[in-house]
Amino acid sequence: MKAVHIYKLSGRNVEVTDAMRDYVEEKLTRLDRFNDQITDARVTLTVRDVRDAGRRNRVEVQLNVPSGIIRAEEHHSDMYAAIDKASDVLERQLRKFKTRYLKHRHDATPQPEPGPAEADVNAGMDDVSEFMPEIVRQKRFDLRPMSPEDAVAQMEALGHDFYVFMNMRTNACGVVYRRKDGHYGLIEPS
Repeated sequence: MKAVHIYKLSGRNVEVTDAMRDYVEEKLTRLDRFNDQITDARVTLTVRDVRDAGRRNRVEVQLNVPSGIIRAEEHHSDMYAAIDKASDVLERQLRKFKTRYLKHRHDATPQPEPGPAEADVNAGMDDVSEFMPEIVRQKRFDLRPMSPEDAVAQMEALGHDFYVFMNMRTNACGVVYRRKDGHYGLIEPS
């Protein structure tokens, strides 16, 4: 099986050295067993001027897979530690993706029930538990027309990380959210 190739490695406010490039390559080779699902990869290393030294170095990795995108963003005071954390997150996400993919393939072809001998053989295999999202709470509320700035104020007053509202300027539903960098984002339909 061939290794995951970084199709794009870039740096923002940092020169990507050969040592950094080699380290990223080394860490991403752990993803080799998932390589048949990865179609493209992008890695961005960023050094930021922030008060919190633990968030100074940021590693963003985006892997394109046939049915979507797998993404990790990690921060650390040390760039190499941030790369380690991002690769661990990607490995967990790809393991979940592969489990779902194999389960979907397995469900598509009916298999006979395993006999007692087969059950004993399968008992020693690695059990990769699949994460099945479950809606555990449901809320309903009226969408009040307001500006995005008012929506941010409402979000802060409620102590939430996001807020759904009706944008009075566009008359469309929108979402404001708090970004990791402390600023705010706005999501609206096109």
